[in-house]
Amino acid sequence: MIRTSYALLGLISFLTAGEDECRAWTIRAGTRAQLAAGTIHSDIERGFIRAEVVGFNDLMAAGSIAACRERGTLKLEGKEYVVRDGDVINFRFAV
Repeated sequence: MIRTSYALLGLISFLTAGEDECRAWTIRAGTRAQLAAGTIHSDIERGFIRAEVVGFNDLMAAGSIAACRERGTLKLEGKEYVVRDGDVINFRFAV
């Protein structure tokens, strides 16, 4: 039911993960990385440098972000990257 509702409303979710917290963020489908960063905090959007992106399924298969780097499934994306449903993103920024 939730997936159907999201689809009808044109919404997707991306995830952020750190040592102390994992969280899902809801955005409109077609949102670019820099604007998605602004969903978390306006400072991240303003100081956006790049996004480190891995698909959720790739992360689960590898077991860690470090393993994704080794396998080559972690990608560095710019502000024009269109966020996909289920992306796990680490935003790099400087304010």
